[in-house]
Amino acid sequence: MSEPARRGPFSRPARGAGPRAGLKDLLPYFAPHRGVLATAIGLSVVGAATSLAQPLVVSDLVRRVQAAAPLGALLWLLVALLVLNGIISGVQHYLLQRAGTSVVLTARERVIRHVLKLPISEYDRRRTGDLVSRIGTDTTLLYAVLTQGLIDAVGGAVTLVGALIGMLVIDPLLLGLTLLVLVLAMGVVGLLTRGIRAASRRQQDAIGLLIADVERSIGAVRTIRASGAVERETSGIMALAVRAWRAGVDVARASAPVVPIATMALNLAFLMVVGVGGYRVASGALSIGGLTAFLLFLFLMVTPIGNAFGAVTSVSGALGALGRITEVLDLPLETTADSADAQLDGRLNTTAAPDQPAIELESVSFAYETGDDPVQVLTQVSFTVPRGTRTALVGPSGAGKSTVLGLLERFYDIGAGTIRLGGVDIRRLPRDVLRAQYGYVEQDAPALAGSIRDNLVLASPLSTDDDCWQVLASVNLADVVRRNPRGLDAPVGEDGVLLSGGERQRLAIARALLTDAPVLLLDESTSNLDGRNEQLLRDALAAAAEGRTTLVIAHRLATVADADQIIVLEEGRVVATGTHAELLDTSPLYRELAATQLLV
Repeated sequence: MSEPARRGPFSRPARGAGPRAGLKDLLPYFAPHRGVLATAIGLSVVGAATSLAQPLVVSDLVRRVQAAAPLGALLWLLVALLVLNGIISGVQHYLLQRAGTSVVLTARERVIRHVLKLPISEYDRRRTGDLVSRIGTDTTLLYAVLTQGLIDAVGGAVTLVGALIGMLVIDPLLLGLTLLVLVLAMGVVGLLTRGIRAASRRQQDAIGLLIADVERSIGAVRTIRASGAVERETSGIMALAVRAWRAGVDVARASAPVVPIATMALNLAFLMVVGVGGYRVASGALSIGGLTAFLLFLFLMVTPIGNAFGAVTSVSGALGALGRITEVLDLPLETTADSADAQLDGRLNTTAAPDQPAIELESVSFAYETGDDPVQVLTQVSFTVPRGTRTALVGPSGAGKSTVLGLLERFYDIGAGTIRLGGVDIRRLPRDVLRAQYGYVEQDAPALAGSIRDNLVLASPLSTDDDCWQVLASVNLADVVRRNPRGLDAPVGEDGVLLSGGERQRLAIARALLTDAPVLLLDESTSNLDGRNEQLLRDALAAAAEGRTTLVIAHRLATVADADQIIVLEEGRVVATGTHAELLDTSPLYRELAATQLLV
């Protein structure tokens, strides 16, 4: 069941509850660190042994004091056990902290690698901030499993078993009374565990929604302020913050009884041992040294039992977070190819006939999957793009122009029909090989936070500085970059905020040109440019297009009037094809578009 929409046009429904995770699901995260974990476990066992030896030494000391016998080396042995136990505890603490941090790193690596390879459709359906939350917040909770849970349980189990054996030898009756209290308490806590895990999952879901909305609002902060919507946005985010708070309160409510139950059980056990044990000492059934040793063993049990009760909350919370992580890792990745019998040689297929079109769409249909009602975008679209030519896609907004480029890149797979690149069905090509054939410029020309150089070499990491300057000059951006003392190392800011819209667009085009790909896919590539820069860029693109195939989307027909071929789309269908002059005579829609732009 999906989450209800929060408010506003930017909101997207969140995904429902994912799979539940158990302790066995943690094993893949622990496996790479088994050496460190084995050492920590070994130290836990040794530390438990030194702890268990102490009551025995103390009991012997009490007997010697009662008998006025010399203490000998027993006192020094007790001191040595205490010091050794402290050293082991410190080393174990370091190893557990290191292992916990390493497990978080392993989890983040798995999630990051998976998230960045998801199909584009998953990003359409999911909130970006929620995915970020699973990488950051949820993985952090796995730290508690090691530092507050499982490994301590190993040493605690050894201590607990050893203490129980010692107590059994000293006085079975006192042990029976102690276990009766503790077993009842553990049964109650076991019943609480399921509620804690469910509440923790709800809390992490609420935090994911909160982070997603904060990210959305910060990303659109200029629009929000210009619209006078700061208070409305703040109120909406605070509503999600309150929801996360309430979920946190639910976790606190579910886990609140755990510590009091543990404390009451241990206190009751202690009082029973003191009362019944004192009576048995008075009756001669138990010595003072034996009672002292029994009480020390009981105190040794306090720490592992307390850790076990406390770990219920932390481990349950971590397993709730692991469920959210598992939900993402269970999502199918973007496939590389449907078959591997077709390859490209690094450019277009050279085995094709010279007159083979560079791009062919044959009866292509496509619908966006948006739940129960798919949105049909393209219907029976067919056209060809001759090799080495410049083809333009034009038409009203929503006609499906950008979708065509997305299908060429295989961001989405077509519902019906065939798309060929160099005569090869693109579904038979590995996606990385396919995308290497394109220089692609998106409609909003995004710039990644980093430097000018980082953005330029994103698709061509081996490019030199000279290559970068040359391509910047070709899009009339070199002088702008040189004005900054840092040159190619100048930062562009988050989402390219330090650049103007036109500069971001030219930077994106420069990045595409730097790849030297045989096909250029340009989506509204000059929409943010002034007249002078638009003409300069058109000249640069014309020069760069020599020997390349270019498919360009444009709303401003003046920028594509000289194209070799113009394809007119309307409501997801091809309604006309031809040159600018031909379409003015044959296409009423194109003539209308041209008239509104004073091109008739």
